[in-house]
Amino acid sequence: MNKQTIILNGICYSKDEIANIPATETWQQVIVDFLLAWFDNNDFVTVQTSGSTGTPKNYQLKKQSMINSARMTNELFGLDNSNVALLCMPASYIAGKMMLVRAIVGGFNLLTVEPSTSPFKNIKQDIDFTAVTPYQMQCILDTVIPEETRHALSLPITIKNIIVGGAPVSQSLENQCKDLSANIYETYGMTETCSHIALRKLNAENAFTVLKGVNISQDDRDCLVISAPHLTDVELHTNDTVEIIDDHHFRWLGRVDYVINSGGVKIHPELVERKLESLITQRYFISSLPDEKLGQKVVLVIESATDLPNLEDSLNQVLDKFEIPKQTLYLPRFICSENGKVLRGESLAVVILNGAV
Repeated sequence: MNKQTIILNGICYSKDEIANIPATETWQQVIVDFLLAWFDNNDFVTVQTSGSTGTPKNYQLKKQSMINSARMTNELFGLDNSNVALLCMPASYIAGKMMLVRAIVGGFNLLTVEPSTSPFKNIKQDIDFTAVTPYQMQCILDTVIPEETRHALSLPITIKNIIVGGAPVSQSLENQCKDLSANIYETYGMTETCSHIALRKLNAENAFTVLKGVNISQDDRDCLVISAPHLTDVELHTNDTVEIIDDHHFRWLGRVDYVINSGGVKIHPELVERKLESLITQRYFISSLPDEKLGQKVVLVIESATDLPNLEDSLNQVLDKFEIPKQTLYLPRFICSENGKVLRGESLAVVILNGAV
C-alpha cells in the first residue's frame, strides 16, 4: 500500500478519488476536507488548537512531521495493513486528523463513525486501535457495560488498544478501566507535537513514558520542555508542571496557569480534584476568584442545577486546610469546546454573570 491512498470503511481511495468519499453529514465532510488538504501540493496542513486553555488558534504543521508521528505510533502498537482502526473523534482537531494520517502511513482499514458518546454502538467487528476522549470513555463504561457486571466483562467487541486523550484521566475513570481486556493508555501531547509524545498505561504505570526520539527537561517554572526534532523545529516550553523521574519518564502535576496562589500557598487544582472524585458524581473543577486578603481564594464549581447537601463536611474530611474551597458555585451546564473539553474560564465567567458569586 503506497502513501497516496487511504482505506476508509473497507474501501480504498486514491488521492484523486477523495471527492468520492460519502459525505452527507458535516462530520464526514470534515474528513474529506482534511484529506483534500493532505493530498494537495503544500508541505503543511493548517490545524486548529483545542482552545481548552485559551482562544483556539490556527497552527501550521509540516506533513512530514505528522508522518513521523504516525510512524512512531504505528510502530509502537504494531499497526500495519493487516489491522483495523476506528476514528470516532472529530477530524477537525489534531487527534482525529492523526488517526487519518496513521491510516495513510500504515495502510490499515480505518472505520469512521460520527463522534458521539456511544462510538462503539454500531461497530460489528474487532478493532485493533482507537482513540477516545476521557468523556467518551466514561460514557462507554456507563452505557455499554453495567457497573454491576463490569468487573467480569470486556467490551461487546474486542478492542485491542485504546488511547485516551484530550483531557486528564480521572482516578475514578482509571479505576473503572482496570478490568477491561483492552490495553488502555492515557496520552500526553498537543497540537504542536502532532498528537501524543508520551503514554501511560492505566492501572499499570503512574508516570508517562516518552516515545522514541523525544527528549524532556524542565524550565525554571518546573514546566515540561519538549525537544523532538522529528516533530517540531523548535523546543516547546509547555505550561504543564511536571515531576521528571528520569530521561524517559515524568509525572504530570497540573497546568501552571491554573495554579492558585492563596495567601502564599500554591495549590494545584488538578491534584485537589482527584481527592474529590469519591464525593462528587457530577462534573466539577477547582478554580479561584480574587480575594482581598488571600490574593486568590479557592472555589469549587459543580455542574448541577441544585446545591449538593452536606458537601462542606465531606470537603473538610478529604482536603488539606489550604485546599478547602472558600465558596462552592453551581452551574446547570458547563461550557465545553467542540471536542468535549470543559472550558473552565468560560464556565466560571457564566457563574459570575449569573450573580452566584
